[in-house]
Amino acid sequence: MSSTEEKNIIRKHLEQRELEILSDFATKSVNSKGRKKLEDECNLRTCFQRDRDRILHSKAFRRLKHKTQVFLSPFDDHFRTRLTHTLEVSQIARTISRSLALNEDLTEAIALGHDLGHTPFGHCGEGVLDELVKGGFHHNIQSVRVVEVLEDLNLCRETIDGILTHTWGYVPKTPEAQVVQLADKIAYINHDIEDSIRAGIISESDLPKDCIQYFSSIQSKRLDKMINEVVFNSLDMPKVAMSEEGWYYTTKLREWMFENVYVDSPAKLEEKKARRVIKELFALYVDMLKPYCDESKIERIVTDYISGMTDRYAVEKFKENFIPRGFQSSTKDDYLFKLANMIN
Repeated sequence: MSSTEEKNIIRKHLEQRELEILSDFATKSVNSKGRKKLEDECNLRTCFQRDRDRILHSKAFRRLKHKTQVFLSPFDDHFRTRLTHTLEVSQIARTISRSLALNEDLTEAIALGHDLGHTPFGHCGEGVLDELVKGGFHHNIQSVRVVEVLEDLNLCRETIDGILTHTWGYVPKTPEAQVVQLADKIAYINHDIEDSIRAGIISESDLPKDCIQYFSSIQSKRLDKMINEVVFNSLDMPKVAMSEEGWYYTTKLREWMFENVYVDSPAKLEEKKARRVIKELFALYVDMLKPYCDESKIERIVTDYISGMTDRYAVEKFKENFIPRGFQSSTKDDYLFKLANMIN
């Protein structure tokens, strides 16, 4: 055995284990369609494990901790941010994937990367950019741009497909991506209910009675039942899907949340201000770049810059450019040293 083969033996063992224990429908690492740019394989990790690690160590992933989920820049540490939402999606998706003997590493990579392109101020920010940008703005497409262009992570094609198709209306090419598409919905429906109850916007008893009867009024039991509805409806099946009845009540609960929380609720009172922040910054940066850039590129540059901002960074840039500051003396701490000389 050559020295190169000796180094690769751990990865090859992991790849062989996938072939032995994963479902026939699972996406195997050795069958990956590869990356756009060829590179040497890792000695220790499969290609999908490597994708997961690259996403986890990316700058865009770290910024998710200060991006809105539903409640803008919450002061209470217990409200979800885009990062904690991502972690909950990942855990739900991994549970489903493991139960179905699918590729858990690919599932985790997709889940961790699915919202990297999300804007500050959540879907409010996404909506503003969608209005301002020619051709519209969609966070799933921006997430792909983040991993392919802005951070150039050179991910596997299966991971990129899953990131793109996590949004409803797209058709994922792998069962692992189908898992993440469902896990995303399951996660945000349940944690947004919990956050909305914490905020006093709704109470558990306000939820549709038939949904409570089907899923339970207890958060953990409701979440558990949704996951079970996916797993036991998808065992030994080529497609991952929730049972028809379970999906009916999940969809009804999601629609109820749109009517009572996501649109025109106290959770959205600050969105008018957030919209103004993004609109003003967008116009400012477009004007700022005109003397320096080809006009055809300006909109793309500004969109990438603003969509990558955290909530608080966007607010700070707005303050910096649109809120006047008082005159600051240049004396700084001179009087401190004057006192020191006096005392001496």
